[in-house]
Amino acid sequence: MSPPSYSALRLKYVPVVAVATIAVVLGAVFGPQLWAKHILKRHSRHRDEIPGTGGEFAVHLIENSKLDGVTVEKVSQGDHYDPIEKVVRLSEAVYDGKSLTAVVVAAHEVGHAIQDKFDYAPLKFRTRLVRLSAVSERFGAIILIALPFMTALTRMPATGALMLVLGLSVLLIPVAVHLVTLPVEFDASFRRALPILALGYVPHDELPAARRILTACALTYVAASLAAVLNFWRWIYFLRR
Repeated sequence: MSPPSYSALRLKYVPVVAVATIAVVLGAVFGPQLWAKHILKRHSRHRDEIPGTGGEFAVHLIENSKLDGVTVEKVSQGDHYDPIEKVVRLSEAVYDGKSLTAVVVAAHEVGHAIQDKFDYAPLKFRTRLVRLSAVSERFGAIILIALPFMTALTRMPATGALMLVLGLSVLLIPVAVHLVTLPVEFDASFRRALPILALGYVPHDELPAARRILTACALTYVAASLAAVLNFWRWIYFLRR
C-alpha cells in the first residue's frame, strides 16, 4: 500500500488545525474576561469592617487628591470615568457596596480622574478617538457594504480601491481606541490606584488580592481590544472572498 499523499495529509489535519485555532482565539478573547469576572465576584462579599461604600471612598479620594470639579455618580452598570463630564460613574454594586472589590474598583476609576488632572497623554488621545469611534465604525461598515455596488455602478476599479482604503481606515479607529485603552487602564490600576490603596486603605496582607482586582479591571478591556482586531480582520476576510 502506498503512503498517503501530502495533499491527503493536509486535508486530514485541516479540521484539527481549524478547531485548535478557533479554540485559541476564543480563549484569548473570552479567557481574560471570564477570569476578571471571577476575581471581581470573589472579592465582592459584604464586609462590615470596611468603613464606607465604594461611592463614599471615591468621594474621599477625590477630595484628598484635590480633583476640583470631579463628581461621583451611580449608574445601573458599567464603572468608568467620563473625562468630558468629569464624572466618576460607578455601578450600583460598587457605589453601594462595602467590599474589597467595591473599594478597589472605586480607586481604579478615580485613578482615571487623576490621569485627567495631570493631562495624561494616552487618556487625552483615547478621549479624542472615542468621539470618532462610534460614528466611524458605522460609516466604515456602510462604505464596505456599498463597495461592490459603487464599483459596479461607476465601472471604475479606482473607485472601489478608494472606497476600500477609506472604509478600512475608518474601521481601524475602534481598533486604535481599544489598543490605546490598554496602557491607560494599566496605568490607572498600578501607577495611580495601587499606591493610594497601599497607604493604608487596604490591609497589607490584602494587597495581593487588591492587585488581582486591579489586574481584572485592566483585563476587562483586553477582550474588547482583541474583539476589535478580529472584527477588522473579519472584514478583510469578507472582502477577499
